[in-house]
Amino acid sequence: MLINYAIALALLLILVGSAVRILLEYERGVVFRLGRFAGVKGPGLRFIIPVVDKLVKVSLRTIVNDVPPQDVITKDNVSIKVNAVTYFRVISPDKALIEVENYLYATSQLAQTTLRSILGQVELDELLSHREKINMQLQEILDRQTDPWGVKVSNVEIKHVDLPPEMQRAMARQAEAERERRSKVIHAEGEFQASQKLADAARVISSVDGTLQLRFLQTLTEIATEKNSTILFPIPIDLVKPFLKKGDA
Repeated sequence: MLINYAIALALLLILVGSAVRILLEYERGVVFRLGRFAGVKGPGLRFIIPVVDKLVKVSLRTIVNDVPPQDVITKDNVSIKVNAVTYFRVISPDKALIEVENYLYATSQLAQTTLRSILGQVELDELLSHREKINMQLQEILDRQTDPWGVKVSNVEIKHVDLPPEMQRAMARQAEAERERRSKVIHAEGEFQASQKLADAARVISSVDGTLQLRFLQTLTEIATEKNSTILFPIPIDLVKPFLKKGDA
């Protein structure tokens, strides 16, 4: 008799235990009643009908998915390896279970194929210099395609672009040539500005009487400060002009 009561009590506890579910704050419970969708339950203590109902938990937290390196041939026929990371979360738990068999695997595979497709339409220089624009384009395409599954793709980031060794050497030579070009341009601009200043100074010196003589004396003072064994004294052109004019006459 006691054995029968014990068995009945154990069955009752199992029945009650199977009817009680606890959902965390970031979880939602999708209820299927006799195989049909019956609703979505929020966080807290929830009860279902044993045997008749089945509750499947779905997390609403953002999922970080690492897209493995993909072999991509760019628009300018450069073979590269690119990997990325996607951030997505479930916004409709019922669609995530009903519309697709495994939304995690499906989103991961879609990210890989979309990455190869989009990067195959751009050139290498655009990929390296406009990565933010390509990230936004990838995010928009993935979000549009996963929307029927109740999945929201919030962000896509290209992590690393692996270039072939010969392309790395070519880009290094290009960067070196670009730096040398900038150096020559800056040097030429400096020479041009210096020549303009010298021309301005020459005009000022020639327009004011005595300026050249003052400059000559200043030069002598600077030379005298140095410990030189030989000092050359330049003759001002003003002293020679009268003789030149007399010779012409």
